[in-house]
Amino acid sequence: MRFIDINCDVGEGIGNEEDLFPFISSCNIACGGHAGDEQIMKEIVVLAKKHQVKIGAHPSYPDKDNFGRVSLSMPNETLKSSIKDQVTALVSILETQGLDLHHIKAHGALYNDIAKDRALASVFLEAVEQFKEKVYLYVPYGSVLDEEALKRDFKTMVEAFGDRNYNPDLTLVSRNSPNAVIHDPKEVLDHITKMVKNQKVKTSQGTEQNINAETYCIHGDTPSALQILAYLSEELPEQQIYLKK
Repeated sequence: MRFIDINCDVGEGIGNEEDLFPFISSCNIACGGHAGDEQIMKEIVVLAKKHQVKIGAHPSYPDKDNFGRVSLSMPNETLKSSIKDQVTALVSILETQGLDLHHIKAHGALYNDIAKDRALASVFLEAVEQFKEKVYLYVPYGSVLDEEALKRDFKTMVEAFGDRNYNPDLTLVSRNSPNAVIHDPKEVLDHITKMVKNQKVKTSQGTEQNINAETYCIHGDTPSALQILAYLSEELPEQQIYLKK
């Protein structure tokens, strides 16, 4: 028997959280950088509390025009302040509900950039330093972010993506590519099962690479997200893989 965490990015304007939450164990709430605002955060927090879903902050480059999916060049202090303000905004809402922040996971281009840019990873870690005693960071496998976080005594949970294809270097296939997202629930099941049981991922080139994760993301804005999650809830237990609530 294996137990895994399944997380979703939420609060991004799709409005499907009520449907998704019964099938996941943690969520990453947009904090106003790429999507979301105070009212949306409040609504999602209440839903997460109702479904006993662990709550994470999902900060990004401050860029709603591009949904946080474009790398921005900005002064380190400006970026640091933005990340800190985004996370703090969610924490303030959690406090009104008597809840704690469980984790922090960067979004989009920021997630990809801090996975490989050590200097930028340091900026991100400095921005969230005040939360490190109690909060996990969701980080990509083999990333410089994970290395730097562990050096600085952060707690990390390694993340893999159930609905995204990987390049041979374990970066995600660009969303500009037609095969970036995996839409078929059966393919997602196979993808996750191989990662969980064999610590391997089949890449877009057909090769297999080592990967070892504790939390698996299904994007809330993937059109078939609900179908994928409902299917996983039925089929993963058949593989002796269970959701860790």
